[in-house]
Amino acid sequence: MPEAYAEFIRLATKLENHYKDMQDMEFTIEDKVLYFLQTRNGKRTAQAALKIAVDLVEEGLCTKEEALMKVDPKQLDQLLHPNFDVEALAAAKVYGSALPASPGAAAGQVYFNADDAVAAKKRGERVILVRLETSPEDIEGMDAAQGILTARGGMTSHAAVVARGMGTCCISGCGEIKINEATKTFTLGGKTIAEGEFISLDGSTGKIYLEDIKTVDPEISGDFSKFMSWADEVRTLKVRANADSPKDVINAVEFGAEGVGLCRTEHMFFEEDRLPKIRQMIVSNTVAEREAALAELIPFQKADFKGMYKALAGKPMTVRLLDPPLHEFLPQEEGDIRELAKEMGLTFEALKETVESLHEFNPMLGHRGCRLAVTYPEIAVMQTRAIIEAAVEVIAEEGIDVIPEIMIPLAGEVKELAYVKNVVVETAEKVIAEKGVKLKYLVGTMIEIPRAALTADLIAAEAEFFSFGTNDLTQMTFGYSRDDAGAFLEDYYKKSILESDPFARLDQTGVGQLVEMAVVKGRSARPDIKLGICGEHGGDPSSIEFCHRVGLDYVSCSPFRVPIARLAAAQAVLNNR
Repeated sequence: MPEAYAEFIRLATKLENHYKDMQDMEFTIEDKVLYFLQTRNGKRTAQAALKIAVDLVEEGLCTKEEALMKVDPKQLDQLLHPNFDVEALAAAKVYGSALPASPGAAAGQVYFNADDAVAAKKRGERVILVRLETSPEDIEGMDAAQGILTARGGMTSHAAVVARGMGTCCISGCGEIKINEATKTFTLGGKTIAEGEFISLDGSTGKIYLEDIKTVDPEISGDFSKFMSWADEVRTLKVRANADSPKDVINAVEFGAEGVGLCRTEHMFFEEDRLPKIRQMIVSNTVAEREAALAELIPFQKADFKGMYKALAGKPMTVRLLDPPLHEFLPQEEGDIRELAKEMGLTFEALKETVESLHEFNPMLGHRGCRLAVTYPEIAVMQTRAIIEAAVEVIAEEGIDVIPEIMIPLAGEVKELAYVKNVVVETAEKVIAEKGVKLKYLVGTMIEIPRAALTADLIAAEAEFFSFGTNDLTQMTFGYSRDDAGAFLEDYYKKSILESDPFARLDQTGVGQLVEMAVVKGRSARPDIKLGICGEHGGDPSSIEFCHRVGLDYVSCSPFRVPIARLAAAQAVLNNR
């Protein structure tokens, strides 16, 4: 039927040219007569979406700007993380599901603590870390794991945020799972899994499989870089990354990051050779003892900062001073306290007393952020010295331009910000004088307390930049704990109280109003103030469009979300023309 075939080709081409997109066409042929039944834009994978968008431009069917609007930014996740083999997945049984906290697929053997996870990786095993919830001291185990599963926590819990930064698959808040740490087993969907047995996690859907499913590595084609270059031509928002190590920075730069918007210095303290030193500082009884312990940390912090500055090659980096409460660096279980006391040459009673003295009923609102630096200014002195010395040495060694951005967290009162800023400036100027060099640096703050947004004009008198920490700003504005809200948010979605997780998509009505107010007030007091966002919302497309509309200079997100942010920033320009 050559006539019907020729007519089909003519009409198919006409439809594709008309809709300027790949079509899913339904037709039939009866008595050699072709009948078209319907057509619609065809569904596609991320790989196909890029291919189609690039082909449409090269065939002259649409402009680059039109092509940019044909790809959902969140689809790009599929290109950057491992996925399950389609055939293997089809035969697998789902035993449970929870929050898809960090995308990708992972299969491996179950381990229940960081030490066992690290040891298993050294033996060459693929590891899935299963925890009730993670804390900063689990960092090495999380780094060793290909996937992380937690019983508690939301989309911006510790496990979720760290996993996204590492590009590691994570499912959080699985309330159905029953973990027995004593027997090193967990039960889910009527099946019990012991340490060393295989499970598989789909961090893109939140589905949990209690077997070993084959995964396939992502493939990034030449179309990807071409398409992303079109996005970069259009967008006005800069895109930085949240990164805590030279390795993170290298990943971020490869994905197109234009700097680091958040370096969380506390993550640098949890490696095996550093944790004892920060613990020694915590148990010190005098300023002199604390300063001696902190002095031993300077070489480690400085080495990390130097590696990050070099990887950035002149791109900006915002370094946040120590933020979490000190109890997070100490064990909480009696057996662990006893073991640590022995290692540190302390009595069990003395160490337990220290641990108990640091206990807080609500740590999120407790002794953390700039409050630590007010009580222990020697911590800010040590970190500032490491930041400035690293910058001076990298300028001398590499000949690249480095302008350190030092960020003071959790300020809500301008006087506390001014106090800590004076400590930072005094230390920085002292180091610069010692080295006999000229160095420009900036001192700013995170806007993460509603009071800081409300008094942003006063805060801007001391801060040379604002970075909106929307994770905590959301917690404090809603009064929701990001680690516990998962227990009731599902009911809020079902009953139409909330449309989406406010920790995953910025609440533009309430939290957004605080951000916009701080932008206006901050610029009224300091017109050249630099404004960015470093909360997890920095990788969410709808939140990025909001940031574009209110006039932020940049967004910062996990390294693996940088391409998503680049495309979303371009679409924000096109949507708001």
